[in-house]
Amino acid sequence: MNYHQYYPVDIVNGPGTRCTLFVSGCVHECRGCYNKSTWRLDSGVPFTQAMEDRIIADLNDTRIKRQGLSLSGGDPLHPGNVPEILRLVSRVRAECQGKDIWLWTGYRIDELTAAQREVVDRINVLIDGKFVQDLKDPALIWRGSSNQVVHHLR
Repeated sequence: MNYHQYYPVDIVNGPGTRCTLFVSGCVHECRGCYNKSTWRLDSGVPFTQAMEDRIIADLNDTRIKRQGLSLSGGDPLHPGNVPEILRLVSRVRAECQGKDIWLWTGYRIDELTAAQREVVDRINVLIDGKFVQDLKDPALIWRGSSNQVVHHLR
């Protein structure tokens, strides 16, 4: 898996102060997407064990309390990303007590594969659905278009 950007302290992509990772790879290629540079799976830089360890350390850093981890992109549920995203969210669950995980995907919850569902089974909030330019609404919270749904899973 590759990623484009990691923000160790973010207050925009989810509630509270968070760590946010923007991964590479998206098959949806939504018209009006603000993150077109992340569409190619091979764009960005490799997601390494060191970066995974850094995310865990940042989430557990008591000097700057973080509410959780936000995963966006690209698409964290792109089939090429699922194995490493599953490992990351499993590790956050095991090692970062009390932290929530938010994930944005262009897939709808009812069209997820079994492998993608394994990831979703370990997160707190899923924002699903492609961005639709004609349904864009800047007044929406945590989503760009009105067809997208915020699923509070746990």
